[in-house]
Amino acid sequence: MVVGVAEQGELDGAAPRDVDTPLGWGARDEMNAAEAVMWRVEVDRTLRSTGLVLEELDTLPDWDRFLAAHEWGVRMAPRFRQRVVEAPLGLGAPRWTVDPDFDLRFHVRRARLPEGGGWPELLEAAAQVAMTPFDRTRPPWEALLYEGLPGGRAAYLLKVHHSATDGLSSIQLLEQLHPPTREPNLAKPQPRQTGEQPTSPLGALAGQLRGDVQAVPGLAREVGSLALSSLTNPAGALRSATRYGQSLYRVLTPPAATASPLLADRSLSWRFTALEVRFADLRAAGKAAGGSVNDAFLAALLGAYRRYHAAMDTPVDTIPMTIPISVRKPDDPPGGTRITAARFAAPVSTADPRARIQQVHALVRAVRNEPALDAVGLISPLMARLPGSLTARIAGPLTKANDLQASNIPGISRDAYLAGAKIERMYLFGPLPGCAAMITLVSHGETACVAANLDTASFTEPELFEQCLLDGFAEVLALRPGAHPPVRRGAPG
Repeated sequence: MVVGVAEQGELDGAAPRDVDTPLGWGARDEMNAAEAVMWRVEVDRTLRSTGLVLEELDTLPDWDRFLAAHEWGVRMAPRFRQRVVEAPLGLGAPRWTVDPDFDLRFHVRRARLPEGGGWPELLEAAAQVAMTPFDRTRPPWEALLYEGLPGGRAAYLLKVHHSATDGLSSIQLLEQLHPPTREPNLAKPQPRQTGEQPTSPLGALAGQLRGDVQAVPGLAREVGSLALSSLTNPAGALRSATRYGQSLYRVLTPPAATASPLLADRSLSWRFTALEVRFADLRAAGKAAGGSVNDAFLAALLGAYRRYHAAMDTPVDTIPMTIPISVRKPDDPPGGTRITAARFAAPVSTADPRARIQQVHALVRAVRNEPALDAVGLISPLMARLPGSLTARIAGPLTKANDLQASNIPGISRDAYLAGAKIERMYLFGPLPGCAAMITLVSHGETACVAANLDTASFTEPELFEQCLLDGFAEVLALRPGAHPPVRRGAPG
């Protein structure tokens, strides 16, 4: 896959690497339950889990150096030489295995925007790339270098399947592989390609059986610990069980919000739009209302929804909304997908942005504190062992019911480069698994980069919604005196 010429350690002040070993990112061979579900539900084409990172570069990188960076990146992160193998009849979780036919030329390409083109053409091209299904017999990632942006600038597109990484682990990887200087690092580690042999479908099944057997002692210890706790403190155990049961009911109950009639239709067509705001201004606006930068971000999105529905003469009070919450633990291996979904009825009709931030703050705090927040994670192992068609029937309604999914991801705070070109902006267009919109904020230096992926069947007036999105951020930023206005990338004029 990947990018850059940095060595692990120079990014966090640690001593430089003195061994030519790859990163530990994405080292687990077996997909976890959430990853397996994302991989298998794509039998329903509206549930594709494709994510795309778009980076704006200050100049066009040298092509040979760009290719060399990717060749090195694949050795540093061996996950990107691996494809997915399934056990016979889909028994057990899918596994990652080396692709014996791996060819970097298939995954890394370059293209040129039309003469006189700019961000509108770039966003259209990026959406087309994201909508194109992966070849599931190859490692599920692609990289494209687009030249032809005004001023000699270029753009880098990195398309990755969500089963390989979530937003947070993507940033973890890019931060390690994007160097902090424009010049090449001649002392970077040079791991060799391993002599690993591919895993066959029968080998995947055997690996699943071994993993299940190895998990039995740990499960027995956990059950024994719970039983002992119940015997020594039965009253406390009963209270805990009651609280968890009540929380489980709240988590599994659909949000008390009626889906918007304007956004009811779904399709396979995506539209990308991007805007940017000053991160410090957005954080200050949230603080002015007693909330966080995330609360201000979500309140701005809901303000856009309010304006769009009002303009379409179909006002709504609330919408069903989901935000991903990381369940990554400090001792979890880097890479992969480790998130759960928090669903709630999001306020749309509240006109005052200050009050809306306060409402969002209370809602998000409540869902984050639910003891049963990761309840879906309890059933994911079962779903991961079901046929893809049945998994899609169970998981599909959970996301198709959402009018909005939104995610806020801390980005790279320092200067970062790709093959000698400075990365000036980074946008992360999340997948659109049956929901009306996925809107993501990634902080990059002093800028909050907002990327919106819209279902064109849901948003029949996309240009109107894009203006509403600008206005939604503007009304939130107005809580910060002197704030810079939001800027839409590729806006006419």
